[in-house]
Amino acid sequence: MLEMFPILLPYVPMVLGMSVIATGLAIILGLILGVITKNRVPILYHVSLVFISYFRGTPSLVQIFIFYFGLPQLFPQLLFINGFTAVIIALSLRNAAYLSEVFRSSLTAVEKGQLEAALSVGMSKGQALKRIVLPQAIRTAVPPTGNFFIMIIKETSLAFTIGVTDMFAQAKLSAASSYNFFESYVAVALIYWALTALFSFLQSLYERRIDKPYERGVSI
Repeated sequence: MLEMFPILLPYVPMVLGMSVIATGLAIILGLILGVITKNRVPILYHVSLVFISYFRGTPSLVQIFIFYFGLPQLFPQLLFINGFTAVIIALSLRNAAYLSEVFRSSLTAVEKGQLEAALSVGMSKGQALKRIVLPQAIRTAVPPTGNFFIMIIKETSLAFTIGVTDMFAQAKLSAASSYNFFESYVAVALIYWALTALFSFLQSLYERRIDKPYERGVSI
């Protein structure tokens, strides 16, 4: 098992790269969907509901297969989509559907009176959102968003199903040649465990940091 770590660790940057890109896209799209659903924007609201329902109601593996095998078959101009890209697209869209509800509820949790008070003292709506609403909404959204990032790290292991040679695929290849299946898969599990534990720790540090102003306010 110890001999597997030098073989698997070089693939960690690929795992983190897919996770960071997918999470970044999911946050952007999820925020857009959250604003649309919160404000019930005409037409876009119903389109968003269908989008959210579909990506929350179908398995990640099916979505990856659709983007990698299905869409290029229907639209030849999408043949440029490789396995790496298909995984990122599928994971970002799937998690955007979940994050949209996180952002919608976070925005809703901020009392309307605070926005009205900001407007009454001369702030524009954009300024009020930037200075008053969003900082409080972000504080509420950080814990679940961090959890989704950790979930995406683990879901990148599905990339091997469409031929991406990631950490899990390399472990499978090494196990097939050495017949050390238990050792190979335990090594993969330990690396994923270490990554999720590290980011969980960093998330907890960030949560404590953004909570400090509120804790000082309570103590006063």
